[in-house]
Amino acid sequence: LGPWQIVLIVVVVLLLFGGKKIPELMRGLGSGIKEFKDASKEDDTLEKTDKQD
Repeated sequence: LGPWQIVLIVVVVLLLFGGKKIPELMRGLGSGIKEFKDASKEDDTLEKTDKQD
């Protein structure tokens, strides 16, 4: 994606959701990413212990 395309996406998101909703959406996205990373780390730990047994 080029810089103009990113600017266009940001403008469209601001128009759709408004400035007040954006932090709430980003917070939800961040917590979802954190949960995904935690789950993948847990899965990796389980795989390593299974291989050692």
